[in-house]
Amino acid sequence: MRVPLSWLREYVDLPAGTTGRDVQAKLVDAGLEVERVEQLGAGLKGPLVVGQVLTIEELEGFRKPIRFCTVDVGQANGTGEPQEIVCGARNFAVGDKVVVVLPGAVLPGDFAIASRKTYGRTSHGMICSGDELGMGDDGTHGIIVLPPEHEVGTDAIELLQLIDEVLDIAVTPDRGYCLSMRGVARETATAYGLPLRDPALLDVPAPNSYGYLVKIDDPAGCDRFTARTVTGLDPEAKSPIWLTRRLQKAGMRPISLAVDVTNYVMLELGQPLHAYDRSRLDGAIGVRRAEQGEKFTTLDGVKRTLDAEDLVITDNSGPIGLAGVMGGADTEIADSVTDPETGAVSGTTDVVIEAAHFDALTISRSARRHKLASEASKRFERGVDPQAASAAAQRTVDLLVLLAGGTAEAGVTELTAPGAPRTIAMRADHPDRVAGMDYGRETVVRRLQEVGCDVYGQDELVVTVPSWRPDLAEPNDLAEEVIRLEGYGNLPSTLPKLPSGRGLTARQQLHRRVGRALAGAGYVEALSYPFVGEGVFDQLQLPAHDAARQVVKLVNPISDEEPALRTTLLPGLLGALRRNDSRGSHDLALFETGSVFRAGPQPGVAVRLPVDRRPTAEEIATLNAALPAQPRYAAVVLAGAREQAGWWGKGRPADWADAVQAARSLAVEAGVELVVRQGQYGPWHPGRCAELIVTLDGVETVIGHAGELHPRVVKAMGLPARTSAMELDLDRLAAAGGGAVQAPRISTFPVATQDVALIVDASVPAASVEAALRKGAGELLESLRLFDVFTGEQVGEGKKSLAYALRFRAADRTLTAEESTAARDAAVALAAERTGAVLRGA
Repeated sequence: MRVPLSWLREYVDLPAGTTGRDVQAKLVDAGLEVERVEQLGAGLKGPLVVGQVLTIEELEGFRKPIRFCTVDVGQANGTGEPQEIVCGARNFAVGDKVVVVLPGAVLPGDFAIASRKTYGRTSHGMICSGDELGMGDDGTHGIIVLPPEHEVGTDAIELLQLIDEVLDIAVTPDRGYCLSMRGVARETATAYGLPLRDPALLDVPAPNSYGYLVKIDDPAGCDRFTARTVTGLDPEAKSPIWLTRRLQKAGMRPISLAVDVTNYVMLELGQPLHAYDRSRLDGAIGVRRAEQGEKFTTLDGVKRTLDAEDLVITDNSGPIGLAGVMGGADTEIADSVTDPETGAVSGTTDVVIEAAHFDALTISRSARRHKLASEASKRFERGVDPQAASAAAQRTVDLLVLLAGGTAEAGVTELTAPGAPRTIAMRADHPDRVAGMDYGRETVVRRLQEVGCDVYGQDELVVTVPSWRPDLAEPNDLAEEVIRLEGYGNLPSTLPKLPSGRGLTARQQLHRRVGRALAGAGYVEALSYPFVGEGVFDQLQLPAHDAARQVVKLVNPISDEEPALRTTLLPGLLGALRRNDSRGSHDLALFETGSVFRAGPQPGVAVRLPVDRRPTAEEIATLNAALPAQPRYAAVVLAGAREQAGWWGKGRPADWADAVQAARSLAVEAGVELVVRQGQYGPWHPGRCAELIVTLDGVETVIGHAGELHPRVVKAMGLPARTSAMELDLDRLAAAGGGAVQAPRISTFPVATQDVALIVDASVPAASVEAALRKGAGELLESLRLFDVFTGEQVGEGKKSLAYALRFRAADRTLTAEESTAARDAAVALAAERTGAVLRGA
């Protein structure tokens, strides 16, 4: 909400010399988020005056139309002679009153004005547009043409109200009443302890039976509807300067008098209004829910398909407005048009004013459903004062009669649904207990009355909430009002007393160890957004029945292209890798740890937890049950060189083995024995994909995959060739670890090394041979490493030779050659039994 300080002073008599910064500080102390104070006209220096165009000469021979003008500026130039000015704008004519800046003046942006030769003539100043004066868009995109009644030589700085201060307030959803000058003025008056001149205190005629006919079929969606009619408007009437300037300062563009008046009253009182051309209305105005698939065109020219939950304004022809959001094009106020032959001016002369109160949730959903946020919907969904509707309609009628020469019809339509004022029971000392300080009953009552509440009672207060504060619903809301008005800065500072010795959980510790391990291995952490589009699963070649395709969709996503929560970390990581590769970084190793989201069989409904006490275990369990499962995953992606070439060697590219090794590193941090086997899944190359397996509750469980990505995936996602990746479930990895990682025992006795080369069928995985060797070698085996793989004529067709280095060591003695040889032979024997391995050279 943009609040001009000059406008605010109409409702509150601020002390002389009060600046926008002073008001900002007061409002911030009262809990409003005043983001900045804009200084309009900063650096502006005259002379800037009203001038009248005397002559216009069209200059020829230039790429664009150029006009040489003489302008009467009175005595502002010191001579009284016409001012010669070169101008490229086309929207003014001889006799028009314009704004002229003379040499010696300075415009906003430190733009000094001087006489200069241009287009073969000397220009002594400028004829100004609104943008050049920092006024904003007036809808013409050209020179400011003033009404003819302004005298030549008048100071335009004062006339156009160019110097002002504007407070830019970020209004939170619970403070919707501050989306109006009335609401901000009330907060300002309370902050300064000054009386408020409430603009809604108007004499409003009582409703009668001969107003414009209105029928409400959905009183739950519309509990109040006021209709007033004004006839005989002058279609040529224009909005006065004071009105257009206030709209511009508030961030709105002037359109036409009738529309400008409704926008002005909305900014003043916070009540959205709409003006219908009565000649375009077909019968009575109605309010109902739309029929599914019903269509109509809104004011922005877009034909919209309505939903059965949308609330619409209708006449006999069908929908004429999306209630609380935007009106329809069929009943739009018509611009004035002059007949070139007769000179007669036509346009809207009779209008029907709508001031209604709609259900906030209905309007919010309609605005989001149609992606049609408007100034009206922004206010309705935050809460509008229902009691202000009749005053807003009266204010609109008064301004139209005053500015457009219209006549207010005597008929007043006002339909209201039955309702009672909202009351809240609260102990008088409740704010004291919430804030931890003693305010006392008198202070509590005074502050609540300043908010607009009626308060009765002594120790037990009965508080009647004002109609403009729908956010006040329970005692804690009232306590917050007392505390903020007394000043958050006055609250005592106390540090919470926390139990000592808890530290990080085991899950948090593993998360940190994993991050350190991957960073130490040369990976760079990349944090990506947890949102995905379902099309990415096709790029990853996941089967149609894959569990990763069962996503949790967001009701109000940030982007329609990514409306779901991720079920895998790979899309975000691969996107980061692709972006960095496209920007010239080709040697990449990235990692991420984070939550993925798994949809349950039925969507849950979250409960609203209390704020005045700690939730019970049952309430927390109910909330958690409504949430999707969120296991923590870890993933890495690699491309380009893993080891750089240099004088030390040729280097090598990243490949599938690096991705597998990253998984092994995480298993070490978790204290888990990770089994790596050949596998096949989704985005990985079927011949270069490894399953990552751990033992959970005695059952081997696949917790992830690693390897080189499939070429089709690489092409579909625009990745570098031979990109590799790894992803695993950190939570299940930790569950397989069984507690803290045990440090290895260091033996002081020497190691005994035995090498074996085994010939197996080419189809036998090396992991199977390794598992058999480990099992057969027994407890004396310290480590086992595959150091060579050989294929060729020497081992036979369809065979391969796997060479392993086995290290044996005992904790309490030096092993003899016979002991290490026996352990090796036992390992070879079990490998031969399980995999058909034959000792090479035997």
